[in-house]
Amino acid sequence: MPATILVISSKNYSAWSLRGWLLARMSGLPFEEEVISLDDRTARAEILLVAPSIRVPRLIHDGCAVWDTLAIGEYLNEVAPKAGLLPKDGRVRAHCRSICGEMHSGFNGVRSALPMNLKRHYPGFKIWSGALPDIERITAIWRECLEIYKGPYLFGQLSMADAMFAPDVARFLSYDVTLDEVCAAYCQQIMAWPDMVEWVEAAKAEPDELPELDAEF
Repeated sequence: MPATILVISSKNYSAWSLRGWLLARMSGLPFEEEVISLDDRTARAEILLVAPSIRVPRLIHDGCAVWDTLAIGEYLNEVAPKAGLLPKDGRVRAHCRSICGEMHSGFNGVRSALPMNLKRHYPGFKIWSGALPDIERITAIWRECLEIYKGPYLFGQLSMADAMFAPDVARFLSYDVTLDEVCAAYCQQIMAWPDMVEWVEAAKAEPDELPELDAEF
């Protein structure tokens, strides 16, 4: 059995799997992927936001199982501190943890109204009004961080924060969300991230398995 396994579900639909996978890549730890088929009822329920808890992704490292994306990021920061998942400066690290926690626990309006679907693009998509405050808050976080830490990533260098917000970058582009120049440039930066490029290519090669999320809105 390999020393490190990352259990994920669909690359096209699963925002949490994307976050965990990016964090694992950032850590530098070699790992193998174990993909749960969408025939699994739990995996489908998580993606469709009707599961009571999120248990994918799950990291198995040296016999230790860690689930919940935020816990995976914190664990990887401990076992691979030189990877820089969290900033070295204590105050900056606290800021990073705060916005990661905000993403982890909130923004349900965006999750419901703009489900991640990397294969689709909806020009001129009419966004449900309940998602607009979430979009405004997410973009405000981006602008604040990019102004304080000077980019090109939220805390200057790649960090856990970029992995946590990467699915929202993909959502905003898929659903044609109007962005200011600063946020649009950040989205381009994330989509050009080699690990993100690899994930998107793999997602587009997946068969369509969730017709609930492939309907023409």
